[in-house]
Amino acid sequence: MGVGGCLVLPWRCLVVLCLRLLFLVPAGVPVRSGDATFPKAMDNVTVRQGESAILRCLVDNRVTRVAWLNRSSILFAGNDKWCLDPRVELVTNTQTQYVIQIKDVDVYDEGPYTCSVQTDNHPKTLRVHLIVQVPPKIVEISSDISINEGGNISLTCIATGRPDPMITWRHISPKAVGFLSEDEYLEITGITREQSGAYECSASNDVSPPVVRRVNVTVNYAPYISGAKSTGVPVGQKGILQCDASAVPSAKFQWYKDDKRLSEGQKGLKVENKAFFSRLTFFNVSEQDYGNYTCVAYNQLGNTNASIILYEISEPTSSTLFQETTALQTTRQGPGAVHDGNSDGSRTVASVWLLSVLLFHLLPKF
Repeated sequence: MGVGGCLVLPWRCLVVLCLRLLFLVPAGVPVRSGDATFPKAMDNVTVRQGESAILRCLVDNRVTRVAWLNRSSILFAGNDKWCLDPRVELVTNTQTQYVIQIKDVDVYDEGPYTCSVQTDNHPKTLRVHLIVQVPPKIVEISSDISINEGGNISLTCIATGRPDPMITWRHISPKAVGFLSEDEYLEITGITREQSGAYECSASNDVSPPVVRRVNVTVNYAPYISGAKSTGVPVGQKGILQCDASAVPSAKFQWYKDDKRLSEGQKGLKVENKAFFSRLTFFNVSEQDYGNYTCVAYNQLGNTNASIILYEISEPTSSTLFQETTALQTTRQGPGAVHDGNSDGSRTVASVWLLSVLLFHLLPKF
C-alpha cells in the first residue's frame, strides 16, 4: 500500500505525466560506477511503529529537479507537496540534501521509496527501503484449564510483530528447568499432579521487552492420605486423632468407629474438617472411646481411607514418680560417684524437689 492519501488531482494529470516521464528510470537499473557518488541516499531505514522516519537524499548543484516517490505515488516534487497525507512533511530542500519525514509510521508505510533527480544530462534515481518494526503482541492464548490426572492438554499462544516474534513456554515451578517449548503450541501427555500450576508464554523480537501471558493448569486427582497416626491417651484426658489428605478438588472427610459414622454434635466429641485435614477431638476420653477409627477422604474422582487407633496409656502415679526419683538419686550416688562436702546439701535439695512433685500430683485428687 504505502503512504496513504497520496492522490493526484485531475487538473494536474498532465503535469504528473510529464514529471513521471522526466524521472522515469527502469526499476533495478544500477548507478554506473562513474556516478556512484551521485545521488547519495541513506541505507535501508528501520523505525519502530509509531515513530518518525527520515528519508534523506544527498545532492549537489548539478541537480535541476528533485522528487521523492513512494512506488508510483509522488510525495514531494521540489517544494511542492503532491501527497495529501498530513504525516508526510518536507524537512530540507537545499543544494546538498533533499529530506522528507513521515510521522507516526505504520506497517502499511513499509516498502521502497525513491529519490529521483534530474541533471542537465539525464535523470538518476536511488531507492531506499523503509522497514517498520512492530513490538510483539499476544493476540490469542489458551484459557485456564482443568483436567484430570493422566489426561492430555494442548496450550496455544499466537503472537504478532515485525520481525516475527519468538515464542517460548515455561512452567512456573521451583522444579522446572529451562523452556518446555519454543513454539506456539505446548503439548503435555499423561499430565501429573506435579505438572499443575502456571504456564508462561513469552513473545519477543528485540523491538521491545518481551510480552508475557500466563495460563493456569489445574490437575484434578483423587485423595491421598499422607498422615494418620495412632494416639495413646489416659482415661479422662483430652485426645485428638488427625487425618491429613491431599486432593484436587479438596477432599471431604468422614469418620467411622466400627460401622458407625461419627458426626459433629455427639456428646464429648468434636469433628473439625478443613481443606487438607480432618481432626477428631475427645474432650474426656472414656473406656468406650478406645478402639479402631477409620478416616475416609473422598472427592468426585475417588476415595481412600486409613485406620487410626485410639489406645489407652497409664497416667503417671505418685508411687511411679517416687520410684523414678529414687532411681535417679541411686544413680547419682552409686559406685564411682564423687562425694564432697556439699553432699548433704544435695540430699536436701533432692528431698525438697521430690516433695514438690508429690504435692503437685496429689493435690488435684482432693
